Amino acid sequence: MRWVTFDVFGTLVDWRHGIHTSVELVAPGKGAEVLEAYIRHERDVQSESPAMRYRLLTAEALRRACAEEKVELAADDASVLAATLPYWPVFPETGVELSALRAAGWRLGLLTNCDRDLIAETRRRLPVPVEAVVTAEDVGAYKPATAHFEAFGSAYEPEVWVHVAQSYFHDIVPAHRLGLPRVWINRQGQRPDDETIIQRAQPDLRGLLEAVESA
Repeated sequence: MRWVTFDVFGTLVDWRHGIHTSVELVAPGKGAEVLEAYIRHERDVQSESPAMRYRLLTAEALRRACAEEKVELAADDASVLAATLPYWPVFPETGVELSALRAAGWRLGLLTNCDRDLIAETRRRLPVPVEAVVTAEDVGAYKPATAHFEAFGSAYEPEVWVHVAQSYFHDIVPAHRLGLPRVWINRQGQRPDDETIIQRAQPDLRGLLEAVESA
């Protein structure tokens, strides 16, 4: 019963590309600045409204980001992120690395700040099956709250469990708080607030099996 759990968006799926290109559909030329503002506002809305469905949360965070950047957003266009999310691309190395983990006997799970229906659509884009999914809708909370981790641990009782994620704030910090082995996929070259929290870090998923088995 060896498990690897993943955050999905930013780790397996190119979340920044998805948001940027989706914003360009409704506000051409404004994708980059709205993306950076959106990331900040999404955290705020998650903290304020932990029970809000993710499709509604993305709309509210996008409205706030556009207001900050003085980008005009039609009322109906606020839903563009939820509408396009099922089409956001997986990172090119995702398939090979997940397949290597499964071939080595690891089970795969997803701990996602997303709705059940949205992650079901995204799972169609993952090139290998996963055995477990815990969503924000399931637990009524958004990471960095620990509810996803606690629900997964209670349901599956893993003998060995490693968590892999891109978000230092949403995933690596709470995994550290719970004492879980962890691998940070530091795609943006961030500097952590606390170096002692980091066990293994790498710029993408390549070579993940070795990192997981030594975590």
